[in-house]
Amino acid sequence: MNPARDTQINSAASRKRVVDLLARATRSELEDATAKLDPPPSYSSIRGPETGLVMVRGRIGGGGSPFNLGEATMTRASIRLADGTVGHGYRLGTDRRAAMLAAVFDALAQNDAHSRILEEGLLGDIEARIAAEAEQSRRETAATKVDFFTMVRGED
Repeated sequence: MNPARDTQINSAASRKRVVDLLARATRSELEDATAKLDPPPSYSSIRGPETGLVMVRGRIGGGGSPFNLGEATMTRASIRLADGTVGHGYRLGTDRRAAMLAAVFDALAQNDAHSRILEEGLLGDIEARIAAEAEQSRRETAATKVDFFTMVRGED
């Protein structure tokens, strides 16, 4: 086993989780977290924010052959903090401000000091909201479940 490689894999998985959560954050969650930063981070834009289309692919039954489902609008942004850390933000839709804020928080999350604060605050709140929405959806779906059964009448 290579400890350096394991650290890279864990770091990549952690960064993927952060970028995913930031992409699913609401604009108000990002704005509220920005207001709590003291002092606000100094950054410059590297790319964007820019809006374009991405191809959405699907699979029948989750495991079938992939097929092109259609296109979706996506916005992305890349920034560089004053210390040189680069962050990227992505989100479905055309909210350029939210994509920019997501990029800022991605860059901040790469710093251990900021990472702990973000984990306890913003990222934890996003995960809790997503879990609550999934639970609500599960309950709504379960309420519409119909159990079908066949009863043998004994005439055969």
